[in-house]
Amino acid sequence: MSKRELIDTGTDKRDVRRDKDGKFKESDDVSRSLSADARHDAKQEAKPGRAIRAIASNDI
Repeated sequence: MSKRELIDTGTDKRDVRRDKDGKFKESDDVSRSLSADARHDAKQEAKPGRAIRAIASNDI
């Protein structure tokens, strides 16, 4: 399998693999880091226990 290559399109970053002809074979979006997400305040405050109920009922 070929190595992944990081491509920065300016709007997002993608990890891509190329085939033997140099064409894109596989592409994955590189998400924002969780540590960067933790530095921002939430727009809404969750009530106690809300996250657990949402996961249990697949509301997320």
